[in-house]
Amino acid sequence: MEYFPKNIRIAILDLYNGEANQGMRGIKEIVKEINEPDMTWRVFDVRAKHELPTLADYDIFISSGGPGNPHIGDGIWETQWYRLIDQIWQHNRKTRYRRKHVFFICHSFQMACIHFGLATVSKRKSTSFGVLPVHKTYAGMQDPLLCQLPEPYFCVDSRDYQAVQPKDDVLDRMNATILSLEKMRPHVALERAVMAIRFSDEMVGTQFHPEADPEGMLMYLKQAEKKQHVIESFGLSKYESMVEQLHDPEK
Repeated sequence: MEYFPKNIRIAILDLYNGEANQGMRGIKEIVKEINEPDMTWRVFDVRAKHELPTLADYDIFISSGGPGNPHIGDGIWETQWYRLIDQIWQHNRKTRYRRKHVFFICHSFQMACIHFGLATVSKRKSTSFGVLPVHKTYAGMQDPLLCQLPEPYFCVDSRDYQAVQPKDDVLDRMNATILSLEKMRPHVALERAVMAIRFSDEMVGTQFHPEADPEGMLMYLKQAEKKQHVIESFGLSKYESMVEQLHDPEK
C-alpha cells in the first residue's frame, strides 16, 4: 500500500488568467470541506503572475480550467506548467512512495492531452455550455473515481475546445484509459469528445467541470449580465432549461 503523509499539501493551479469565474470558488470550497487538521493548501496564479509550486513541497496538484486556446500561452507560464507535469510524471515513475497526484480540469485537461499526445484538441463549431449527460466507458465503470455514479451521469460543461480522435497507440504506451465520452448525438455527424481520462494511477482529468455546484451555477446564471449573455448566446429556452436542471436532484 502506498504511503501518504499525514500533512497533505495541496497546490491549486489557477489557469483563469485573472478572469472572474466560479471554478476557483468551487475548487477552494471542496478543499475547505475536507477540513483535515494537518492539510495545507495554496493557490498559484499560473498565467497572470507566472506562479508555480515546486515539486518537493506538494503532494496533490489541482489544475483548473481557464479561458482561451489551450495550444497558446505566453511562452513562459505554459512552459513552466508543462515542465512541472513532466517532473511529476518522472517522479512517479521512479518511486513507489510519496507519489504526486494531479487532477486536470477542462483547459488543463486539454493541455495535458496535447502534451502527452493522447488526442487531437480542436475548436468546436459552437460552444458547449450547460448541464449535460456524460457516458462512462467500460474502464470508467470500473474506475474508483466514477464507478458509483449513474450511467449516464450529469456534469457542467463549458468549453470552446474539445479533445477528440484519441490516439490508441499512445494510450496503450502510457497505460492510460478513457473513462468517459460526450453525450450520444446520433443525428449529428461529429465525433464524440473525450470527457475524462486516467493518464496514470496518479493523474486523472476531466474535460467538464466537476468542481461546479448547483448553488454556484445558480449564482452565476442569476447575475443580470451573465443571464443576458446566456440568453443571447444560447436562447431563453436553454437558459430556463439550465435553471430547471440545477434544481433537479437527479442531476
